[in-house]
Amino acid sequence: MIITFDGAPLTARPGQSVGAVLTEHGIRSWRTTRREGAPRGLFCGIGVCHDCLITVDGRAGERACVVPVRDGMEVRSA
Repeated sequence: MIITFDGAPLTARPGQSVGAVLTEHGIRSWRTTRREGAPRGLFCGIGVCHDCLITVDGRAGERACVVPVRDGMEVRSA
């Protein structure tokens, strides 16, 4: 299965979360904090915090750690 992240194709396995796929490909952050510009990615991994927010198929503010991948999904950094 293939998804795209900021236009780049990434392979994914069924059942993985978007956050797992990004991490597996060495992508550790995909947004920054408003004040300091500090990088953010996975933190809690269970949907409690908001560190892993990402845009999925045009929907901003999705939590990468709980969104399951689908073939052809378009993911963009926040």
